[in-house]
Amino acid sequence: MSTEPIPSDARPDARSDVRFDTKIAVLLRDDLEPWQRLNVTAFLVSGLGATVPEVIGEPYGDADGVVYLPMFRQPVLVFEGTKETMKAAHERALSRALPRAVFTADLFATGNDRDNRAAVRAVPTAELDLVGLAVYGPRNGVDKVLKGARMHP
Repeated sequence: MSTEPIPSDARPDARSDVRFDTKIAVLLRDDLEPWQRLNVTAFLVSGLGATVPEVIGEPYGDADGVVYLPMFRQPVLVFEGTKETMKAAHERALSRALPRAVFTADLFATGNDRDNRAAVRAVPTAELDLVGLAVYGPRNGVDKVLKGARMHP
């Protein structure tokens, strides 16, 4: 890792209250095992971070000057819902053309990115067995997509 100086806006004395006009949200199906919830969440948010550059903040650094990878610049809210809630949220995310990532039940049986993509590609949109969905966009748009979901406990 680099030991470049930490940007001044990453120092503790540069704090300010920030209200984001956008939201990053993950919706998990409520019948997943705990390990599946963690795995699905990690996979889903990686898609947003890789394709929506404005969600990523600046690199972190400690007091000794060691630099760490950047992370999201805003909180990630995690929700849960039934299979029906998931399907409705997916349809609303598509109709609003929000950046989104999906995780289907089929992906638990694959072991690599190529097979993951092939598993999703093999199923028509309306028949995807969704267990996870990540969306990013304006707060009110994301809230409407997640209608019927509840905060993850």
